[in-house]
Amino acid sequence: QVQLVESGGGLVQAGGSLTLSCAASGRTLSMYDMAWFRQAPGKEREFVAGIRRNGGRTYSGGSVKDRFTISRDNAKNTVYLQMNSLKPEDTAVYYCAAGRLTSPKDDEYDYWGQGTQVTVSS
Repeated sequence: QVQLVESGGGLVQAGGSLTLSCAASGRTLSMYDMAWFRQAPGKEREFVAGIRRNGGRTYSGGSVKDRFTISRDNAKNTVYLQMNSLKPEDTAVYYCAAGRLTSPKDDEYDYWGQGTQVTVSS
C-alpha cells in the first residue's frame, strides 16, 4: 500500500507560480511511475504530467508542457509539479497518482492522493 498526500495548492494570480508536492508513505516511490491529474468543476479528470521510474517525462498537450515541470526525488519519496505562468483555466483540484506504467488514463493508476485545490484568479 502507498499513501499519497498532496500539498502546495492555493490561490494565485494569473501569471504566478506554484509548486505542488506529493509525499508518499508506505512504500518507496521508486517502485512506481507517478503522475499528476487535475479535475476542474464540471469536467472529467485529466492527465497533466507523468514521470517514469527512470525519470522519463510525459506531458499533456497544449501549453502545459511549456509551463509545467514534473520531477521526483526518490530519496525524499516525493514528486513535484512546478507550475509557471498560471492561467485561470488551470484552476482545478490536482491529484497525484502512482502506478506501474505512465498513462494518460486514470484507471491505470493504483494509488491516489486526496487532491489539492489550485485557484488562479484573473
